[in-house]
Amino acid sequence: MPLTVYTYAKCSTCRDAVKWLQDRKVAFVEKPIYTEPPTVAELKRMLAFQDGNLRRLFNTSGIQYRALGLAAKLPTMSEADSLALLAKEGRLVKRPFVLGQDFGLVGFDAERWGQHFK
Repeated sequence: MPLTVYTYAKCSTCRDAVKWLQDRKVAFVEKPIYTEPPTVAELKRMLAFQDGNLRRLFNTSGIQYRALGLAAKLPTMSEADSLALLAKEGRLVKRPFVLGQDFGLVGFDAERWGQHFK
């Protein structure tokens, strides 16, 4: 299974993450998160890597997150409803969103990423 990296081209953090991977010659498949968001199956895999913490999958600083009032709604939403919403609307997904064979990362932190890409 190739490394999959969901990004948004206008996101400087995503560009930094892609450059970081390229500098280390890490092979990956890049997908546009807004037009091709992660599937429910991919989101479930990522959720397992995030110790079941749904909030970690959401772009909590995003305009859409605030506009939908998800800070108040998320605690009472079911996992299935949350994942369906994320799979439908890539703007809500924390990025970059990286799925490897045996790990998943959301957001970019060079030190944390370095533990997975040696």
